[in-house]
Amino acid sequence: MRILITGGCGFIGSNLAIFLKGKIKNVKITSIDNLSRKGSQLNHKRLSRKGIKNFKIDIVDSSKLIKLPKFDLIIHCAAEPAIEVSRKKIEKVFKSNLVGTFNVLQKCAKDKSNIIYLSSSRVYAIENLLNLKKKGFVNENFNIENPKSIYGFTKVSSEFLIKEYSYLHKIKYIINRVALVSGPWQFGKQEQGFVSLWVWRHLNRLKLSYIGFGGTGRQVRDVLHIEDLCELVLLQIRKFKKINNKLINVGGGKKNSLNLIQLTKFCKDITNNTIRINSVKKTSPYDVPYYISNINYVKKLYKWKPKRDLKKVITDLYNWMKVNRLVLKKYF
Repeated sequence: MRILITGGCGFIGSNLAIFLKGKIKNVKITSIDNLSRKGSQLNHKRLSRKGIKNFKIDIVDSSKLIKLPKFDLIIHCAAEPAIEVSRKKIEKVFKSNLVGTFNVLQKCAKDKSNIIYLSSSRVYAIENLLNLKKKGFVNENFNIENPKSIYGFTKVSSEFLIKEYSYLHKIKYIINRVALVSGPWQFGKQEQGFVSLWVWRHLNRLKLSYIGFGGTGRQVRDVLHIEDLCELVLLQIRKFKKINNKLINVGGGKKNSLNLIQLTKFCKDITNNTIRINSVKKTSPYDVPYYISNINYVKKLYKWKPKRDLKKVITDLYNWMKVNRLVLKKYF
């Protein structure tokens, strides 16, 4: 089996590449990544050590992408993942996330490849999420019609494009609307990968801020361990012939949800460090106070559920950071 992973030197892509290489017999994993993001060079070295080749290609460059060898499956991870970037760099995000998907689908049509697409929980409408009552959950039928951010628009538009290509070219697909994922090899930032950032700042006694909604740190998210996501994608590959053309919410679910205050306590307990946390009251128009994935559908479809709890996510991050502290300093 020949698998191409776009964004293969990113957090999710690199972990998937290495995981699948170790789990599938006679598989050839190939990555494409333009190596523009901080940390991608480090992940590139990880892939090389595992015998996984990366082509330094930007998915916006269709002429280079189309000339790559033929693949049976493309796992499309490449994207500009930071929602706040899409407020300021609309053209860049549009090209990377939507034009990039179009180019990947052109490659799928040419090769007759199937596709697993890593979409996002941010396809759901902000207005409706703001009105979501606490203890509510977001399932696959939640509103996607109202404004959702430029980032969310590019992701949901990619979903529609995949369905059009599936109809026209008989491409089989799985679309995973992935919520917050974390774990080792995530180089976190305030706007993307904040669990990783929180652990790093505590480990190194650096300042943090609760941002938005009064600066109280009460925003809630569910968190999924990267290994749980990798195991789900492996299941999807193995069951692709029977289960395909599905759209699925993927996340940690209610049991693996927390707010920033609780995350701070986890980090304090694990690192034994107490740090200063500032309060910024101003709220981004793209932020939401509460999001927990309803994962009943994916549980039923694949008999899958997250095995690793929040403590495991944070402990694994801490252990990875502690061992690699000197190397990682320039990436955070």
